[in-house]
Amino acid sequence: MSLGFFSEEDLRAITNRGMDIHEVLRQLEIFRRGVEPIKLIRPARIGDGIIQVIPSERGALVSLYNQAAMKGGMLKFVPASGAASRLFKDWQSGCRQGRFDSEEGSSKFLQNVVKFAFYDDLKDVMALHGQSVESYIRDKRCADILEYILTRKGLNYAWLPKALLKFHIYPGHNRTALEEHLAEAALYIRDAHNTCRIHFTVSKEHGSQFKDLLHRVRADYENLYGVRYEISVTTQLPSTDTIAMGTDNRPFRDRNGGILFRPGGHGALLQNLNAVDGDIIFLKNIDNVVPDRLKDITALYKKLLGGYLVQIQNEIFRILNLFSGKGVEDAQLSSIIGFCRERLLMPFPDGFGDYSASTKKEYIFQKLNRPVRVCGMVKNEGEPGGGPFWVEERDGTQSLQIVEESQIDPDSTEQKEIWRSSTHFNPVDLVCGVMDYRGERFDLHRYADRDAVLISTKPYANGEIKALELPGLWNGSMAFWNTVFVEVPLETFNPVKTVDDLLRKSHLPS
Repeated sequence: MSLGFFSEEDLRAITNRGMDIHEVLRQLEIFRRGVEPIKLIRPARIGDGIIQVIPSERGALVSLYNQAAMKGGMLKFVPASGAASRLFKDWQSGCRQGRFDSEEGSSKFLQNVVKFAFYDDLKDVMALHGQSVESYIRDKRCADILEYILTRKGLNYAWLPKALLKFHIYPGHNRTALEEHLAEAALYIRDAHNTCRIHFTVSKEHGSQFKDLLHRVRADYENLYGVRYEISVTTQLPSTDTIAMGTDNRPFRDRNGGILFRPGGHGALLQNLNAVDGDIIFLKNIDNVVPDRLKDITALYKKLLGGYLVQIQNEIFRILNLFSGKGVEDAQLSSIIGFCRERLLMPFPDGFGDYSASTKKEYIFQKLNRPVRVCGMVKNEGEPGGGPFWVEERDGTQSLQIVEESQIDPDSTEQKEIWRSSTHFNPVDLVCGVMDYRGERFDLHRYADRDAVLISTKPYANGEIKALELPGLWNGSMAFWNTVFVEVPLETFNPVKTVDDLLRKSHLPS
């Protein structure tokens, strides 16, 4: 499509969002040609793409991490803009219908509502209206209780982001997911000056409430853990939105005739990640937190993943400095190739052994001089989400990638079988090295596969639209990073995807 397709008003609207018109045209072209699915070769498994840290290695890795952390430069990056609407999907249905679908569902709700960390707040807000939650429970008034939990009449939880929801019960004060991330970060993100750096990405409409909560609780957690927080907060930029397409394969327009744009998914946060001030960045979702009694193992494996990254990165930097300095002798080259194969699991193209020494060095330098990520992987227990796979690249080589089911060919029996045979799951537990061997920041956009997008159909008004999601933050946005998968225990993965997940043992008081 050409620029003539858009009116002057369209072009102004695009420019006002901070978008590049040529990027919009590229998105329209993707809609036109469709998205090529990822080709899975096999799942990554222990000994074939996933590394196990043996107990005898733990002490050295933790020590290496602690030394690096003392120097500063560690940062925790938490995508925290996810709305709680999906968390309460079943409850919202019950609220709209005035009842749950079954007597069993009603009984379960009435029995368990007292176990949630937000129950005390529910009691207080109902008391302000002269109502008693205990009497509502006795009278089995499920819909009325749900109204006080979900709507503006009460806690308004269906509108809030997960970060602001009460997750866990403690003596005297129950904690939100945001507070649990402050507590967890203090256990491993601190330097020699006890400075703890955290970055949150939030939605624009919840920014003020998010900052208000931070302001109220920050000093309490600084005193509790003996740290000083450096906290930064950003929103997903309008310039990362994507254009929506109608079912007629033309840009969709709203009732006022304007082009409709939608948030581009968590892949849009690559812009935020690229801008944060950190050398080594821990990335973890807002809903994956546990109470204090279970935090030790989480902190241990964060340090192990971080130590593994530091160890790998130190060797990469040593090699790249050799290449940039006096050069690498042929005898050293063999050892370097061994490191690439054994530690980075880097496949080389067919015929690499016949390359000249200079071509080999140039190829290795280009491959090593990239961002590095060490990704924790847990055993697959049926949780929805992506997993670790060996995939075929466009040039015929293989690489390790985190893949979502929506990225593979839905019509291929072979691909679906490979998907189902995966033994591990991606819990979004990443440690990212974003500095190069000269101490300069990588431009992370250069290492993203811009074509690794997703097209989906979404309801809109009384019809449907086609939506485009940018390459996922830990999928296509990191496609060309050096990637290492390390197994971590299932105890480190405790997501809250539905409200009932808060009733799991890992989220309840001991």
